Amino acid sequence: MSVSTSTVCRSELILGGQKSGKSRRAEMLARSWLAASPGHRAVLIATAQAWDDEMRARIHRHQQDRALRVPGMVTAEEPLALAEAIGRYSQPDTLVVVDCLTLWLTNRLMPADSAQNQPLSPVDRADTATFLGVIGTTPGPLVLVGNEIGLGVIPLGEQVRAFIDALGQLNQDVARRCQRVTLMVAGLPLTVKKAFASHTGRLVQTGIDLSAE
Repeated sequence: MSVSTSTVCRSELILGGQKSGKSRRAEMLARSWLAASPGHRAVLIATAQAWDDEMRARIHRHQQDRALRVPGMVTAEEPLALAEAIGRYSQPDTLVVVDCLTLWLTNRLMPADSAQNQPLSPVDRADTATFLGVIGTTPGPLVLVGNEIGLGVIPLGEQVRAFIDALGQLNQDVARRCQRVTLMVAGLPLTVKKAFASHTGRLVQTGIDLSAE
């Protein structure tokens, strides 16, 4: 039996373009989780780094807006050590949101202190494997936000092509491990991969019964 797209599931990957509603959906799931029980908590792991004044202003604005929309959600900043951060904050009563995977990959492949036009840093496969392994082992629900940027015209730059390839592979690897995958288009969720409940109607995977919370 498929599960409603507004229900918090074991793990969900939310993809979409710029201003498609990705973060808003993650916030909606966090609000639903917090409203389901007074004992529930929600933590957002932000991967953005303030490279310049514009980015600092953007981060500050997002923090203020998020505090108004989901006042019960705590924000933690972690640009690189994502697997460790998820392991640190995930608990049976805590929903973890990661926003976003695209900036996390950017931080790893294009460090802020690297020289302009420098080739991308190689993908640390061990680091990626550690992160992917965490997806199926968190004690609480996990919501991952990322960009789908491979649908338009690809610029000719070698670095851009290499980054798009790396991001596309990361999205595929994460999607295979998540229980639900949602594509956001113009603020509307399109379910790419459905989450299913057991015959009892409870959402059960890897020993965790989220509907019992």
